[in-house]
Amino acid sequence: MRSYALSLWLVLSVPLSYAATVPFTRQRYPDAGAHLRRRSGRSSYSRPVVDAATASDGSDATSLNTVHDLLYIANVTIAGTVYPLQIDTGSSDLWVKGTSFPLSNTTHTSQAYNMTYGIGWASGNVSYAAVEFAGVEVQNQAFMDVKVANNPALSYGADGILGLGFDSLSTVDALINRTGASTGRTFLYNAFAKDKSEPNFISFTLEDTEDSYDSVQGYFSIGEYNPSYTAIENSSKISTWPESSPTRWSVLLDYLLLKDSAVVPTSVVSGVPSGKAVVVLDSGTSYSYVPTAIAQAIYGEVSDASFDEDLGQWIVPCDAEVDIALQFGDTVFPISPLDITPKDSSNASRCAGTIIPDDGLGGTEFDWLIGDNILRSVYAVYDFGDYDSAGKLGNPYIKLLPIVDASQASVDFHKTRGGTAQNVTYNSANVTGATASGGSTSVDLSDKLVNTLNTVGNFLPAVLALMALNTLLLLGLIGGGIWWILRKRGRSRARRNPGRSEPMPMNTMSTVGLMNSRDSHSYQPVSMALTEDMPFTPPTPAFSQPGFDGGNNRLRASTVSVSPIERPKSVA
Repeated sequence: MRSYALSLWLVLSVPLSYAATVPFTRQRYPDAGAHLRRRSGRSSYSRPVVDAATASDGSDATSLNTVHDLLYIANVTIAGTVYPLQIDTGSSDLWVKGTSFPLSNTTHTSQAYNMTYGIGWASGNVSYAAVEFAGVEVQNQAFMDVKVANNPALSYGADGILGLGFDSLSTVDALINRTGASTGRTFLYNAFAKDKSEPNFISFTLEDTEDSYDSVQGYFSIGEYNPSYTAIENSSKISTWPESSPTRWSVLLDYLLLKDSAVVPTSVVSGVPSGKAVVVLDSGTSYSYVPTAIAQAIYGEVSDASFDEDLGQWIVPCDAEVDIALQFGDTVFPISPLDITPKDSSNASRCAGTIIPDDGLGGTEFDWLIGDNILRSVYAVYDFGDYDSAGKLGNPYIKLLPIVDASQASVDFHKTRGGTAQNVTYNSANVTGATASGGSTSVDLSDKLVNTLNTVGNFLPAVLALMALNTLLLLGLIGGGIWWILRKRGRSRARRNPGRSEPMPMNTMSTVGLMNSRDSHSYQPVSMALTEDMPFTPPTPAFSQPGFDGGNNRLRASTVSVSPIERPKSVA
């Protein structure tokens, strides 16, 4: 299989410079102020319902222009027709809503299903056709030919979604597996299987600009590195979690770095090493979702910042620079502050945090969901693993390359928001080789942590000596007490004066008492870990499921039970 690159541009009509170059679109929603409306009960959000069957200009659809987010779209050719599709590493299915149903020049089947996403759904039939993307063509590719859908991507220039995840997350593959066939594999699986000697990775940058509404250039490729970022070849591999047969593109996060501190994450996922969190890297999700304590650590110390219960977001002054970085293994990845607090176009002094607090987001499967607002600060390589000489596929992994300079990002921030730029630096926190999510190079600690450890190291010998002395004194006192009591008992027996009213001797240090004390209650901790056999309960999808709606004659969801894993909070 040959490798090709994609140029990512804002306008779909940019002419092709060569056959393998495919336009890539970024769509921005203009208003951050009315981002997410919280439902009552749990931390899920209600959003407008989009009727995908209406005109492509969205004239009959509920507008989503109150959401300040991004979509990334590229052209994909299906059965000879070009469709703009959202590029999504958080799902695995290819589906398209064409102008007719079924699509022409495809092999249509009777296998119907309704695919449910964190936001939206798409209902249709499994079909087969030749599919070409980024210069790679797969014949007889299974996909979902959608008849009706509610999905925000359809109102912003996309005709569907191209999922770039693992087969284990594919609804189409699960449906076809029920029939005993194996023809439901994902597009990338089939593309890589064509030539097992070629590398099995995708790479992309979702770059940002100073002006939110200017065209944005990025990069997407299959099996090829961006010539500007070839240094990623020498970067450390970040193993997926789990390392073998993962469901999602999830990895272990070591630290969240703030200006002067390092936040140690925690996890609800069974088996995860202490001090780490499982994070999903999802290009199909615009914002990022984290535990409440993490969002509090990021925005809580910002002057005049407040959490809006109705929006479910932190609101911060637009001139307040919020600096954060993520650390995977020993590498620090600064995040552009412009992506952490986008501006509300209707209120220049109001900005909403794009890192959304949401406890229990991933159930027991993952802890954080990282979207485009953070992925724009890295160059990413998602490697599905390479085939060995026996044809066995190795474990997948991710490589990330930081493309944001923290101090320059501060300059860029204050150019658009006003104020004075800062000199921002991050010191990577210590990660031991045994627990590092990638790499084993020794690194420097933050200044606070260094001082603390140095102080402990200086006084540790004295503390240990004092503890040893106290132990010896305690043992001496206990021995002396026992000797004194036994000596007293001997004297008591020698001068005993028997009498009928004499009470029974009461000896608190009797041998019986000592024996009983050894058998007394000892503390036994009760495990609070969530086990793997506990059910995964994703957040309630914000969109209602399809069904007959009066005279609208909408398609009812299929009753086929496949139980694919849903993707919380995905724009897809």
